[in-house]
Amino acid sequence: MTLRQESTMSSNINIGISTEDRANIANALSRVLADSYMLYLKTHNFHWNVTGPMFQTLHIMFMEQYTELWNALDNIAERIRALGHFAPGTYARFVELSSIKEEAGVPNAQEMIRQLVDGQEALIRTVREAFKIADEANDQPSAGMLSDRMEIHEKNAWMLRSFLENGQSA
Repeated sequence: MTLRQESTMSSNINIGISTEDRANIANALSRVLADSYMLYLKTHNFHWNVTGPMFQTLHIMFMEQYTELWNALDNIAERIRALGHFAPGTYARFVELSSIKEEAGVPNAQEMIRQLVDGQEALIRTVREAFKIADEANDQPSAGMLSDRMEIHEKNAWMLRSFLENGQSA
């Protein structure tokens, strides 16, 4: 199906949000999905490859965070679909849309933590922008989901950041 066909189909949806607003929200949610997927992948990679004296603690924390991200991906994609648009679903498209860059190597544990803090904060900024778009369009389901995502990622960033404070190294 072409984008034009998708647009025609989505114009038949009457949920109280204009076709243009639904497209803008879907585009913003697609960036949230891409950032979430890229952060999921990076966190899972670091879970597999972390070493050092904090191995067990970080291994478990990374697993909790990537599992939470994995579970969120479906909800984000399904919200895009509910708005009448296709969710991006290829790695190439996620790379195009994401503000989070992949890690080609295997950094030390402290650098992993720094990168994950940066990734959490980048995702928070992306979610916050999407929230504004959804909120202005009076899209409560998207805004509510995005508000929940911000809270989760702010807590994750705080927990990760705690490993970098007071001269403590991982």
